[in-house]
Amino acid sequence: MPIKRLTALSVLAAAALVSGPLFASPTTESTQASPAVATITPPLLNQLSIFAPAQVLSQSAMPAHLAATGGKSGAADDADADDNGDLRSNLISLAMKLRNIRYVRGGHDPSTGFDCSGFVRYVFAHAVGLELPTNSASQFLAGLKVSRSDMQPGDLVFFRTAGGRKGGGRISHVGIYIANGQFIHSPSHGKTVRVDSLQEAYWAKRFAGAKRPEAIAQNG
Repeated sequence: MPIKRLTALSVLAAAALVSGPLFASPTTESTQASPAVATITPPLLNQLSIFAPAQVLSQSAMPAHLAATGGKSGAADDADADDNGDLRSNLISLAMKLRNIRYVRGGHDPSTGFDCSGFVRYVFAHAVGLELPTNSASQFLAGLKVSRSDMQPGDLVFFRTAGGRKGGGRISHVGIYIANGQFIHSPSHGKTVRVDSLQEAYWAKRFAGAKRPEAIAQNG
């Protein structure tokens, strides 16, 4: 019987020795004696792909040419260009539909006829919702100056037709540039809205410059 008790006590003592470190509170000595453990800081965690799944997914789904530019592309620029192209297309489309409407001094409506500035004002108001000044001289003072080599469809072209045979006087006529040196306008009494060329001698001598109205200039 005493032997059985001693054996049981031995077993309990051995169990206590084995399990004791598992439940013991850490002490300074045990901390110093334990091997050093590397601590992974948050910045380092972010560098490891498994700890930043969103970043990995976004990079894996992003085309290489976009990843190289930080995910930015020319999509926004393309959208702006498309909008600007639509404005110009609307202007020219409406202007061409008004061909053959007769010239009327002070006219500003298809039902009665157009003068040059009335024609331009009507097209811009109904095609892009822009109200231009009431006469060609005032329209010339508005908008962005454009060189002849940079003219685009929808720009306004101005002429000095009130200064004699070679012009030189005040701005007195306006039309809408189409393309390839051509413009559409309401010329003068007895004529109708039509397309003419800037290369024609009469208009070439009296050409005063081109302007880009604000609504067009803001869109490029």
